[in-house]
Amino acid sequence: MTIVATGDSAPSTAPAGQGVGPLLRAWRQRRRVSQLELALRADSSARHISFIETGRSRPSEEMVLRLAEHLQVPVRERNALLLAAGYAPRYRHTPLDDPALDALRAGLERLIQGYEPFPALVVDAAYDVVAANRGVAMLLDGVGQSLLAPPLNAMRLTLHPQGLAPRIRNLPEWRGHLLAQMERQLALHRSPQLRALYEEVAGYPVPDTGPFDEPEPDVPHFALPLRIEHEGRVLSFVSSIATFNTPMDVTVSELAIETLLPADPATVKYLHALLS
Repeated sequence: MTIVATGDSAPSTAPAGQGVGPLLRAWRQRRRVSQLELALRADSSARHISFIETGRSRPSEEMVLRLAEHLQVPVRERNALLLAAGYAPRYRHTPLDDPALDALRAGLERLIQGYEPFPALVVDAAYDVVAANRGVAMLLDGVGQSLLAPPLNAMRLTLHPQGLAPRIRNLPEWRGHLLAQMERQLALHRSPQLRALYEEVAGYPVPDTGPFDEPEPDVPHFALPLRIEHEGRVLSFVSSIATFNTPMDVTVSELAIETLLPADPATVKYLHALLS
Protein backbone atom coordinates (compact mmCIF):
# COMPACT_ATOMS: atom_id res chain seq x y z
CA MET A 1 0.00 0.00 0.00
CA THR A 2 1.33 3.43 -0.93
CA ILE A 3 0.09 6.90 -0.10
CA VAL A 4 0.47 9.01 -3.23
CA ALA A 5 0.71 12.77 -3.42
CA THR A 6 -2.30 14.95 -4.13
CA GLY A 7 -1.86 17.89 -6.45
CA ASP A 8 -3.44 21.30 -6.83
CA SER A 9 -5.05 20.43 -10.16
CA ALA A 10 -8.64 20.99 -9.04
CA PRO A 11 -9.15 24.75 -8.77
CA SER A 12 -12.10 26.51 -7.23
CA THR A 13 -15.17 26.50 -9.46
CA ALA A 14 -15.95 30.14 -8.60
CA PRO A 15 -15.84 32.45 -11.64
CA ALA A 16 -12.81 34.73 -11.50
CA GLY A 17 -13.53 38.32 -10.53
CA GLN A 18 -17.09 37.68 -9.37
CA GLY A 19 -18.08 39.39 -6.13
CA VAL A 20 -19.06 37.49 -3.02
CA GLY A 21 -22.73 38.49 -3.28
CA PRO A 22 -23.54 36.66 -6.53
CA LEU A 23 -21.50 33.67 -5.36
CA LEU A 24 -23.46 33.41 -2.12
CA ARG A 25 -26.73 33.83 -4.00
CA ALA A 26 -25.74 30.99 -6.33
CA TRP A 27 -24.96 28.70 -3.40
CA ARG A 28 -28.24 29.64 -1.69
CA GLN A 29 -30.23 28.89 -4.83
CA ARG A 30 -28.33 25.66 -5.34
CA ARG A 31 -29.36 24.59 -1.84
CA ARG A 32 -32.94 25.77 -2.47
CA VAL A 33 -32.95 27.99 0.60
CA SER A 34 -34.83 31.29 0.73
CA GLN A 35 -33.22 34.49 1.96
CA LEU A 36 -35.49 34.41 5.01
CA GLU A 37 -34.62 30.82 5.87
CA LEU A 38 -30.89 31.51 5.51
CA ALA A 39 -31.22 34.62 7.65
CA LEU A 40 -32.93 32.66 10.42
CA ARG A 41 -30.22 29.99 10.32
CA ALA A 42 -27.41 32.57 10.40
CA ASP A 43 -29.00 34.82 13.05
CA SER A 44 -29.32 37.68 10.55
CA SER A 45 -32.16 39.31 8.60
CA ALA A 46 -33.52 38.70 5.11
CA ARG A 47 -32.82 42.39 4.36
CA HIS A 48 -29.15 41.98 5.26
CA ILE A 49 -28.85 38.81 3.19
CA SER A 50 -30.42 40.64 0.24
CA PHE A 51 -28.00 43.55 0.63
CA ILE A 52 -25.04 41.14 0.69
CA GLU A 53 -26.21 39.33 -2.43
CA THR A 54 -26.76 42.56 -4.39
CA GLY A 55 -23.46 44.08 -3.27
CA ARG A 56 -25.04 46.88 -1.21
CA SER A 57 -23.43 45.50 1.94
CA ARG A 58 -20.00 43.94 2.44
CA PRO A 59 -20.21 40.96 4.80
CA SER A 60 -17.69 40.50 7.57
CA GLU A 61 -15.29 37.57 7.41
CA GLU A 62 -17.28 35.90 10.19
CA MET A 63 -20.53 36.34 8.25
CA VAL A 64 -19.05 34.85 5.08
CA LEU A 65 -17.95 31.77 7.01
CA ARG A 66 -21.26 31.53 8.88
CA LEU A 67 -23.29 31.67 5.67
CA ALA A 68 -20.95 29.16 4.02
CA GLU A 69 -21.43 26.79 6.96
CA HIS A 70 -25.23 26.98 6.80
CA LEU A 71 -25.16 26.54 3.00
CA GLN A 72 -22.84 23.52 3.32
CA VAL A 73 -20.31 25.09 0.98
CA PRO A 74 -17.30 22.80 0.43
CA VAL A 75 -14.10 23.89 2.16
CA ARG A 76 -12.34 24.64 -1.14
CA GLU A 77 -15.15 27.00 -2.14
CA ARG A 78 -15.16 28.74 1.25
CA ASN A 79 -11.71 30.04 0.43
CA ALA A 80 -13.07 31.34 -2.88
CA LEU A 81 -15.89 33.15 -1.06
CA LEU A 82 -13.43 34.76 1.35
CA LEU A 83 -11.22 35.94 -1.51
CA ALA A 84 -14.22 37.37 -3.35
CA ALA A 85 -15.15 39.29 -0.20
CA GLY A 86 -11.63 40.71 0.12
CA TYR A 87 -10.33 38.44 2.87
CA ALA A 88 -7.46 35.98 3.03
CA PRO A 89 -8.24 32.27 2.61
CA ARG A 90 -8.91 30.56 5.93
CA TYR A 91 -8.23 26.94 4.95
CA ARG A 92 -4.84 25.54 3.98
CA HIS A 93 -4.38 23.28 0.93
CA THR A 94 -1.58 20.94 1.92
CA PRO A 95 -0.28 18.23 -0.48
CA LEU A 96 -0.86 14.81 0.99
CA ASP A 97 2.86 13.99 0.91
CA ASP A 98 3.75 17.12 2.90
CA PRO A 99 5.45 16.42 6.27
CA ALA A 100 2.67 18.42 7.95
CA LEU A 101 0.30 15.54 7.17
CA ASP A 102 2.58 12.76 8.44
CA ALA A 103 0.15 11.90 11.24
CA LEU A 104 -2.78 11.78 8.82
CA ARG A 105 -0.96 9.49 6.39
CA ALA A 106 0.15 7.18 9.19
CA GLY A 107 -3.40 7.01 10.51
CA LEU A 108 -4.82 6.21 7.08
CA GLU A 109 -2.24 3.48 6.58
CA ARG A 110 -3.05 1.87 9.93
CA LEU A 111 -6.76 2.11 9.22
CA ILE A 112 -6.82 0.42 5.84
CA GLN A 113 -4.11 -2.12 6.69
CA GLY A 114 -6.02 -3.04 9.84
CA TYR A 115 -9.08 -3.72 7.69
CA GLU A 116 -7.33 -6.51 5.76
CA PRO A 117 -8.13 -9.04 4.43
CA PHE A 118 -11.15 -7.01 3.37
CA PRO A 119 -10.71 -4.28 0.70
CA ALA A 120 -10.28 -0.64 1.74
CA LEU A 121 -9.06 2.41 -0.15
CA VAL A 122 -8.80 6.19 0.12
CA VAL A 123 -9.87 8.47 -2.74
CA ASP A 124 -9.82 12.21 -3.34
CA ALA A 125 -12.56 14.46 -4.72
CA ALA A 126 -11.97 13.20 -8.28
CA TYR A 127 -12.04 9.54 -7.17
CA ASP A 128 -8.30 9.18 -7.73
CA VAL A 129 -6.95 6.46 -5.43
CA VAL A 130 -4.40 7.81 -2.95
CA ALA A 131 -4.09 4.62 -0.88
CA ALA A 132 -5.29 1.03 -1.04
CA ASN A 133 -4.69 -2.22 0.84
CA ARG A 134 -4.03 -5.80 -0.28
CA GLY A 135 -7.74 -6.56 -0.47
CA VAL A 136 -8.13 -3.97 -3.22
CA ALA A 137 -5.02 -5.23 -5.02
CA MET A 138 -6.55 -8.71 -5.05
CA LEU A 139 -9.69 -7.43 -6.78
CA LEU A 140 -7.58 -5.73 -9.47
CA ASP A 141 -6.14 -9.02 -10.78
CA GLY A 142 -6.59 -9.03 -14.55
CA VAL A 143 -7.34 -5.31 -14.94
CA GLY A 144 -5.84 -3.76 -18.09
CA GLN A 145 -2.40 -2.26 -17.57
CA SER A 146 -3.43 1.11 -19.00
CA LEU A 147 -5.92 1.50 -16.13
CA LEU A 148 -3.24 0.69 -13.55
CA ALA A 149 -0.97 3.57 -14.56
CA PRO A 150 -1.02 6.30 -11.89
CA PRO A 151 -3.10 8.06 -10.94
CA LEU A 152 -5.49 5.14 -10.52
CA ASN A 153 -9.10 6.25 -10.67
CA ALA A 154 -11.70 4.22 -8.78
CA MET A 155 -14.52 4.99 -11.23
CA ARG A 156 -12.47 4.09 -14.29
CA LEU A 157 -11.17 0.92 -12.65
CA THR A 158 -14.72 -0.17 -11.82
CA LEU A 159 -16.69 0.77 -14.94
CA HIS A 160 -14.20 0.48 -17.81
CA PRO A 161 -14.70 -2.58 -20.06
CA GLN A 162 -11.06 -3.50 -19.38
CA GLY A 163 -11.46 -2.95 -15.67
CA LEU A 164 -13.68 -4.68 -13.13
CA ALA A 165 -16.91 -4.25 -15.10
CA PRO A 166 -16.86 -7.62 -16.93
CA ARG A 167 -16.50 -9.43 -13.58
CA ILE A 168 -19.27 -7.58 -11.75
CA ARG A 169 -22.27 -9.92 -11.66
CA ASN A 170 -24.80 -7.16 -10.94
CA LEU A 171 -23.19 -4.53 -13.16
CA PRO A 172 -26.37 -2.64 -14.19
CA GLU A 173 -27.37 -2.05 -10.56
CA TRP A 174 -23.83 -1.24 -9.37
CA ARG A 175 -23.14 1.04 -12.33
CA GLY A 176 -26.39 2.90 -11.66
CA HIS A 177 -25.41 3.29 -8.01
CA LEU A 178 -21.97 4.75 -8.88
CA LEU A 179 -23.32 7.16 -11.49
CA ALA A 180 -26.01 8.36 -9.07
CA GLN A 181 -23.31 8.89 -6.45
CA MET A 182 -21.33 11.06 -8.87
CA GLU A 183 -24.46 13.01 -9.78
CA ARG A 184 -25.01 13.82 -6.11
CA GLN A 185 -21.41 15.00 -5.84
CA LEU A 186 -21.83 17.20 -8.90
CA ALA A 187 -24.91 18.79 -7.37
CA LEU A 188 -22.80 19.71 -4.35
CA HIS A 189 -19.52 20.73 -5.96
CA ARG A 190 -20.12 21.59 -9.64
CA SER A 191 -16.52 20.52 -10.37
CA PRO A 192 -15.48 20.63 -14.08
CA GLN A 193 -12.98 17.84 -13.39
CA LEU A 194 -15.66 15.65 -11.84
CA ARG A 195 -18.11 16.51 -14.63
CA ALA A 196 -15.56 15.38 -17.25
CA LEU A 197 -14.99 12.12 -15.37
CA TYR A 198 -18.73 11.50 -15.10
CA GLU A 199 -19.27 12.03 -18.82
CA GLU A 200 -16.34 9.72 -19.58
CA VAL A 201 -17.40 6.78 -17.43
CA ALA A 202 -21.11 7.19 -18.24
CA GLY A 203 -20.19 6.79 -21.90
CA TYR A 204 -18.33 3.51 -21.48
CA PRO A 205 -19.98 0.59 -23.30
CA VAL A 206 -21.55 -1.81 -20.83
CA PRO A 207 -19.92 -5.22 -21.29
CA ASP A 208 -22.05 -8.32 -21.51
CA THR A 209 -21.11 -10.24 -18.38
CA GLY A 210 -22.90 -13.35 -19.71
CA PRO A 211 -24.40 -16.16 -17.66
CA PHE A 212 -22.70 -17.36 -14.51
CA ASP A 213 -23.28 -20.76 -13.00
CA GLU A 214 -22.92 -19.90 -9.34
CA PRO A 215 -26.31 -18.86 -7.88
CA GLU A 216 -26.68 -15.85 -5.63
CA PRO A 217 -26.49 -16.99 -1.99
CA ASP A 218 -29.68 -16.94 0.03
CA VAL A 219 -28.48 -14.15 2.34
CA PRO A 220 -30.69 -11.12 3.11
CA HIS A 221 -28.93 -7.91 2.00
CA PHE A 222 -29.08 -4.78 4.15
CA ALA A 223 -27.61 -2.67 1.32
CA LEU A 224 -27.01 -3.06 -2.42
CA PRO A 225 -24.15 -5.56 -2.72
CA LEU A 226 -21.25 -5.49 -5.13
CA ARG A 227 -21.11 -9.03 -6.49
CA ILE A 228 -17.79 -9.58 -8.24
CA GLU A 229 -16.15 -12.70 -9.63
CA HIS A 230 -12.62 -13.62 -8.55
CA GLU A 231 -10.95 -16.81 -9.78
CA GLY A 232 -14.22 -18.60 -10.38
CA ARG A 233 -15.94 -17.49 -7.18
CA VAL A 234 -18.44 -14.69 -6.67
CA LEU A 235 -17.59 -12.42 -3.75
CA SER A 236 -20.23 -10.15 -2.24
CA PHE A 237 -19.55 -6.79 -0.56
CA VAL A 238 -21.41 -3.74 0.65
CA SER A 239 -19.69 -0.37 0.55
CA SER A 240 -19.25 2.11 3.39
CA ILE A 241 -17.74 5.59 2.91
CA ALA A 242 -16.30 7.79 5.67
CA THR A 243 -15.07 11.39 5.58
CA PHE A 244 -13.41 13.66 8.13
CA ASN A 245 -15.51 15.79 10.46
CA THR A 246 -14.80 19.55 10.64
CA PRO A 247 -11.77 19.51 8.30
CA MET A 248 -9.50 22.56 8.38
CA ASP A 249 -7.55 21.72 5.21
CA VAL A 250 -8.85 21.46 1.64
CA THR A 251 -6.95 18.25 0.97
CA VAL A 252 -8.31 16.55 4.09
CA SER A 253 -11.86 17.75 3.41
CA GLU A 254 -11.85 15.99 0.03
CA LEU A 255 -10.58 12.58 1.18
CA ALA A 256 -12.99 9.66 1.50
CA ILE A 257 -12.25 6.24 2.99
CA GLU A 258 -14.20 3.42 1.35
CA THR A 259 -14.37 0.01 2.95
CA LEU A 260 -15.95 -3.08 1.40
CA LEU A 261 -17.71 -5.13 4.05
CA PRO A 262 -18.25 -8.82 3.21
CA ALA A 263 -21.95 -9.40 2.70
CA ASP A 264 -21.99 -13.16 3.29
CA PRO A 265 -20.03 -15.78 5.27
CA ALA A 266 -18.56 -17.36 2.12
CA THR A 267 -16.81 -14.09 1.18
CA VAL A 268 -15.38 -13.77 4.69
CA LYS A 269 -14.01 -17.32 4.60
CA TYR A 270 -12.54 -16.94 1.11
CA LEU A 271 -10.71 -13.67 1.85
CA HIS A 272 -9.29 -14.97 5.13
CA ALA A 273 -7.95 -18.04 3.34
CA LEU A 274 -6.56 -16.02 0.41
CA LEU A 275 -4.85 -13.16 2.27
CA SER A 276 -4.07 -14.57 5.71
